[in-house]
Amino acid sequence: MPEKNKIYTAEITGLTSEGSGVCRIDDMAVFVPKTAVGDVAEIKIVKVLSHYAFGIINKIITPSTDRTVRECEVYGKCGGCVFRHISYEAECCAKNKIIRDAFTRIGGISISPDFDDFISAENFENYRNKAQYPLAVVENKAVCGFYAPRSHRVVPLTVCPLQPVIFSVILESILEYINEKNISVYDEKTNTGILRHIYIRKGHYSNEIMVCIVARKNISRQLFSLCRKLTELFQDIKSIVLNINPDKTNVILGTECITLWGSPEITDIMCGNKIKISPLSFYQVNTQQAEKLYRKALEYADPSADNIVADLYCGAGTIGLSMAQFVKKIVGIEIVPEAVKNAKQNAMQNNISNADFYCGDAGEIFSKLNKNGCSPDIIIVDPPRKGCSENTLRTILSASPEKIVMISCNPATAARDAKFLAQNSYSVDKVCGADLFPATKHVECVVLLSQQKTG
Repeated sequence: MPEKNKIYTAEITGLTSEGSGVCRIDDMAVFVPKTAVGDVAEIKIVKVLSHYAFGIINKIITPSTDRTVRECEVYGKCGGCVFRHISYEAECCAKNKIIRDAFTRIGGISISPDFDDFISAENFENYRNKAQYPLAVVENKAVCGFYAPRSHRVVPLTVCPLQPVIFSVILESILEYINEKNISVYDEKTNTGILRHIYIRKGHYSNEIMVCIVARKNISRQLFSLCRKLTELFQDIKSIVLNINPDKTNVILGTECITLWGSPEITDIMCGNKIKISPLSFYQVNTQQAEKLYRKALEYADPSADNIVADLYCGAGTIGLSMAQFVKKIVGIEIVPEAVKNAKQNAMQNNISNADFYCGDAGEIFSKLNKNGCSPDIIIVDPPRKGCSENTLRTILSASPEKIVMISCNPATAARDAKFLAQNSYSVDKVCGADLFPATKHVECVVLLSQQKTG
């Protein structure tokens, strides 16, 4: 067993789903951040548990051929990126392996599914259409940035390689205003102060920008001159919203939104459809990659003109609406009321008349619809990271669709849910990974399951 604070020499042989390198020291797995497969390094042990340990790099002896430099002034301090020290090709290989391992190990699928070619990104910098920046006070000045790994300590920054350049310029203007007006910043330890987050969205194709200020209470009057300042400086800003979150919670957004200037939404294009996006709507942060992902979902669904498609966890309706022209009917279900409102608006403004959207828990609403005669041929599910609830999975099974297409931002829960369905008359036919979050640990996958006919 390795000893804490002792230095060992070892070769990195794998990567975890969290982005750390893996080596073996004294027959124990040791996880080492910011290492690459093939690195031979001196590793200092910092923590030893019963079955594994954690280490840090003391010295690189022989660097991996995967190593590179993807510039960022706070890499390693900020909790966002984990793969900026390796090439993008190596990152995609690592993420593809994470998905394959999840489905073979967690999914326990004895006959491996057909793994399609991994969908890599054309742009792996400046790709995000949304960013949420927590605020903090450093040396008596308001700053914003991102949280350090496994903490709520803000690492101050306004320039992030993953965000559009315009975001940093807008941030600087907002911070200047906050400090000029001495508006207090929220302290979660004492539950005092007012401003919590700065939240910016940008339409990839439309270039429309939304600025959302998250505060503990309604401070509209204090922000009217900020609205004037921002709209004079940035012509692409079409919406400025105040979101009120009074709760002592880690959740970023509250349920109340007040439009301070312009529209309560911005509009973008997704898969050829105009999409309205409000502060509370789910919308994929990488538009170009999401379109590729949705095209793969359409390929897997392979619908016919007489098919009914149920889109569970539908958000603003982007997936279902991208398939509407190919099917008889789309039925979307989403628990966030604002997202359902946007989905209905999106159907209307794109002249899509064969899509209905319902608000509520996916499993509960779909169960009621199914009992009332809604019998989908294809079910699309795009759940949150925790995956589908067992109730939702059982409701899907009771509907007995010919195909299930699962989109997931968490391969582990996708594999778990696919395993459950595979134990109940469905086969896992195809899996495809897609990188919507270059440089970070996150990866998406789309899965095709087909009903196994009996008799």
